[in-house]
Amino acid sequence: MKKEKPLIISDPFPRTMELIFTKSQIKYLNTKFKLINAPNKNKSNFYDNYLPQAKYIIGQPDLPTEIINKQKKLKAIFNVESNFMDNMDYDYCFKNNIHILATSPVFAQPVAEMALGLTLSIARSIHIAHYDFKKGKEKYGGEISKNNFLLKNKKFGLIGFGDLAKSLVPLLQSFSNNIMAYDPWVPDLEMNKVNVKPVSMKKVLSSSDIIYVLATITSSNEGMINKKIFKNIRDNTTFVLMSRAAIINFKDFYTFLKNRKVFAAIDVFPTEPFPKNDKFRKLKNVIFSPHRAGALDTAFKEMGNIVLSDLKLIDKGLPPRLCKKALKETVSNIRSKPVNIN
Repeated sequence: MKKEKPLIISDPFPRTMELIFTKSQIKYLNTKFKLINAPNKNKSNFYDNYLPQAKYIIGQPDLPTEIINKQKKLKAIFNVESNFMDNMDYDYCFKNNIHILATSPVFAQPVAEMALGLTLSIARSIHIAHYDFKKGKEKYGGEISKNNFLLKNKKFGLIGFGDLAKSLVPLLQSFSNNIMAYDPWVPDLEMNKVNVKPVSMKKVLSSSDIIYVLATITSSNEGMINKKIFKNIRDNTTFVLMSRAAIINFKDFYTFLKNRKVFAAIDVFPTEPFPKNDKFRKLKNVIFSPHRAGALDTAFKEMGNIVLSDLKLIDKGLPPRLCKKALKETVSNIRSKPVNIN
């Protein structure tokens, strides 16, 4: 009797399987597994029917207790949106040895490189010089460079020391060894091992020439950087927001940028797409990037690589090694807002 193929539920929105996997990888999955595509609507009925037979889910569907407890064979859920969200019964998964995995590591290097690129553009007015040249209003020589600076020997400060920070640190160390970081979830020893000094958030803000916000949004840091916190930042500081907008009080952020002699780069926003008529867009001391730092085809295909690699390990009865694992102690505190656009 022919052995029945293990079932994979494909529910990757806003991603697609074609975005994540190569044609050969999709062929492999279809050869070794039975792939069922979840519908865009009426998902409850779909999961009622197919979850009891599913071994894997590629996606991040809402799986509250009354749905997830219908599973009988589930081994892993691969969250390809890449942010753990408050949309499933994690305790049930932990108790039933179901791996909850996110593909967020694939974005670390692309975001780190974009963060450095935005910093260099601020430091040398690259974006301004380009815009002026296109308009026929370019300024030659040092006229546009009066407020420019070098990254060499600058004091860099990181808020958050996860995957993004760990990819950014080697890039920054080519300019300076004076790097400090604040992250209450990371032990000092982990930072010390890569020559990063663990300090308080106030120290990061008050002592850094260039500040990078790289933290995951949690129940304890939502809106944490507000009017009171911004007062710790010195004039002529560069502030680069790359991770989650919800950590910032954007009303206070606007006032800070409008009234202080500082520079900023912003890749993430509280509402996306960002309103066309928002006053933020008129600020002249800011570089705007429409949440595109990690959006590279190479990153999406690497997502497929690590999902498939970990899936093969789990299928052999081995633990996953490449995707980021949801941790029982912290996942319930994460408050990431899902993206709707790749």
